[in-house]
Amino acid sequence: GRNRRGDGGVTEMENAKERLAQAVKEAEEIVYSYLPAEEGHQKTIFEAMNYSVKAGGKRLRPILMREVYRLFGGQGKEIEPLMAAIEMIHTSSLIHDDLPCMDNDEYRRGKKTTWVAYGYDMAVLAGDALLIYAIETAAKAFAMTPDAAKVGHCIQILSEKTGIYGMIGGQTVDVELTNQPIPKDKLDFIYRLKTGALLEASMVIGAVMAGASEAECGTVERMAAAIGLAFQIQDDILDVTSSQEVLGKPVLSDEKNNKTTYVTLEGIEKSKHDVKQLSETAVDILYSLPGKNEFLEELIEMLVSREK
Repeated sequence: GRNRRGDGGVTEMENAKERLAQAVKEAEEIVYSYLPAEEGHQKTIFEAMNYSVKAGGKRLRPILMREVYRLFGGQGKEIEPLMAAIEMIHTSSLIHDDLPCMDNDEYRRGKKTTWVAYGYDMAVLAGDALLIYAIETAAKAFAMTPDAAKVGHCIQILSEKTGIYGMIGGQTVDVELTNQPIPKDKLDFIYRLKTGALLEASMVIGAVMAGASEAECGTVERMAAAIGLAFQIQDDILDVTSSQEVLGKPVLSDEKNNKTTYVTLEGIEKSKHDVKQLSETAVDILYSLPGKNEFLEELIEMLVSREK
């Protein structure tokens, strides 16, 4: 690979972490600014939605969206409703993931999951509510740009990558294969859709909103697919190698739940090798794009070398 940076390894990494912390703060402020006010007869649903969105998280998707937007020269607030929308969709999927009928998880990021805090019925509604409220929020971008067609295109991408040909499609196959061995081709499919689709949506929307060409958007999608897969494989590796303290959630949960993962199929060494290769592919694709965004490069490296 290319020599990407000088030898200031440690300070570089510290700087990157600081930049990331700042980006998370900015992304959260944007997302929170679009949340509903907790008032009126149906205020319970607003509380449940806001509780779920504010329960923390890496805020990766809105951050990646904005960084790709900036990479292609985007500057302006038109991207903000879409940043909020993608995080709402991501959160809605987590609420439903945690339900007793799905993964039956009582804690996420050290906090009670939505169904535990608000009841099974309210959690189903809160997940539904956030999903449709995300589209309502994304539509606010129409009034913020002279090029409304871009926003229409982004809403199409958003719904496609969330729905039956994206995240929900991946989730379907995942749920169907619970407690069964999963062949490699199906595991790849699940990973590509369940984790990959929303990352692809985030990054491609950033490109579209900044006016990138169709070819450039295709390139961004390939880059996002590589990042998504590396991210998911790294997740599997951490489940085996990390400790609950570092990870913040139970380790060996995959093994306990009899889950086929990349690691159970390919082994830990091959998995680590593939993560490295995928992240290098992603960074190489990033170099092939016009514009320069060092933070985006650091972000890719941090995502795949992360410990939690």
